Amino acid sequence: VQLQASGGGLVQAGGSLRLSCSASGRTFNAYNMGWFRQYLGKGRALVAAINWNGGRTYYADSVEGRFTISRDNAKNMVTLQMNSLKPEDTSVYYCAAANGYRSIVDVTSYAYWGQGTQVTVSS
Repeated sequence: VQLQASGGGLVQAGGSLRLSCSASGRTFNAYNMGWFRQYLGKGRALVAAINWNGGRTYYADSVEGRFTISRDNAKNMVTLQMNSLKPEDTSVYYCAAANGYRSIVDVTSYAYWGQGTQVTVSS
């Protein structure tokens, strides 16, 4: 599966952004999907994830209640709605896909990656 992320940008603290990730291929609904972010000089951290049919989601504590992950299998797309953004949310965000039989929080299972999209939140 090939992934294409979009939707990053510059926003003031308290604002919102919506990230989208479109996938190629006919088997999108066989994959768990995740959004990761990577701070400069650090590894990628899982921010939110959703299982293959949308029935299970995960959020990192730092974004719980502010971010919402969703997917549309008919459109081969997963989105991350980010509200109440904080300066510490500033990062490069990546979408990733993992085989659907794996746990959505198993970060080692995410084998397919899109390019990053920059999110910058000004104070």
